Amino acid sequence: MLKKVLIANRGEIACRVIKSLKDMGIGSVAVFHHEDRAAPHVQLADESVQLSGEVPTAAYLDQEQIIAACKKTGADGVHPGYGFLSENAGFAETIEKAGIAFIGPNTDAIKLMGDKIESREFAAKHGIPIAPSARQTGSLDDFIKEAEKIGFPLLIKASAGGGGKGMKIVNKKDELEESIRVAASEAERYFSDGRVYAEKLVVEPRHIEVQVLGDGKGDVVHLFERECSIQRRYQKVVEESPAPNMSAKLRDEICDAAVRLTKAANYKNAGTVEFILGADGKFYFLEMNTRLQVEHPVTEMVVGIDLVAEQVKIASGLGLSFKQSDLKQTGHAIEVRICAERPEKDYQPATGRIGLMHLPVGEGVRFDGGIREGQAVTPAFDSMLAKLICYGTTRADAVAKMDEALGDFVLLGVPTNIDFLGRIMKNEVFKSGKLHTGFLTDHADGLMPPALTGEEETAVISTALLGDADFRVSAFEVPEPYASIGSWQN
Repeated sequence: MLKKVLIANRGEIACRVIKSLKDMGIGSVAVFHHEDRAAPHVQLADESVQLSGEVPTAAYLDQEQIIAACKKTGADGVHPGYGFLSENAGFAETIEKAGIAFIGPNTDAIKLMGDKIESREFAAKHGIPIAPSARQTGSLDDFIKEAEKIGFPLLIKASAGGGGKGMKIVNKKDELEESIRVAASEAERYFSDGRVYAEKLVVEPRHIEVQVLGDGKGDVVHLFERECSIQRRYQKVVEESPAPNMSAKLRDEICDAAVRLTKAANYKNAGTVEFILGADGKFYFLEMNTRLQVEHPVTEMVVGIDLVAEQVKIASGLGLSFKQSDLKQTGHAIEVRICAERPEKDYQPATGRIGLMHLPVGEGVRFDGGIREGQAVTPAFDSMLAKLICYGTTRADAVAKMDEALGDFVLLGVPTNIDFLGRIMKNEVFKSGKLHTGFLTDHADGLMPPALTGEEETAVISTALLGDADFRVSAFEVPEPYASIGSWQN
């Protein structure tokens, strides 16, 4: 078993990994940029090492500094979390060459699944359904002709892409060439890889993904599926497990496809195979994420498995600690992403300082966060602050519990999407489980709040802060020994 693990990340995922390491009796090392010196993940870890960088993100992407931190602290394993270096094959290879265990998949799998074109061809080769598509192998004109044969609407996607970057919807022929050029330019800018491909656009699709674990020796299990269809800008907002309104037969087919692909890739550690599911019940391979997903807690709550602990065991060479027949889904779990943003202003990221935070509590309520009162929320990082997860015996129970928990959640000082998420839980169509990736657009009128002026927003936040006794004490009470001196002048 690994003895000490460095978490090459920050925020809520770093705190999440540290929790499992503590439960396993394994030492933890946090890394941090100066701006994060008082962040919760630094306080939670057994040890911490400061990283330098002109901007905060540069520090967390500096491979040499991370390896030096491992050597300095004696860490024999690195957990990359998600984002940053988590799907960087070069980083995984460098870590392992330094004699340190990378708590993630083998380098070959990261490279294979990191290329959308290659991974699709690999999936098709092994009998996994893929949507009709075309890629550019010759001239732009030839590519356009091949794309037109698929039929409209089309989706132009970056080969090395993710997060909606380098992705364009094309509804008619005269939009195609310009969309290809724009998508390729965006892909080059974000991923230094301008390759794109065209794919049939599934109308009103659902986004279904399957959690898998592999030991790298051919043994693979799935931990069932997650529904991730509530999205904005191709990024997930609400996730749940099991997927609502899905037959047992379809669930088995999707999970079986995920396992077959994972075995074919000789995959090691945790991964997620993602699919697009059409209204006709046909599903297509989308991509494989070679890391732990943001939404992994919903799987943990319905399956009863600590995925981070399993990642560490596999990286330690212990293999899988259970068989497929040992696993089953029990109850229902829903996760929402708490983001510093303004949903009413096209989900514009927001900044500020957290002035007051009261977390919801109760049976079946879980908070995964890495934030604290007084912490500055800056543009330096992604807008996601934390995750709230609720478990119930049924989906209706889980939705009701999440609605109540969001109502009890107080986070002031920076605009968030908490109220917006609460309105999703109250939406009757959401409650029915009739979901697809265009849900937020279709129901925007009923989900968005009336816009407040800057003065109105300030007044509401100030009133709430001043109404809280703890805040008043911290903000206005005179500390000792000055309080006992009385009236005085300096």
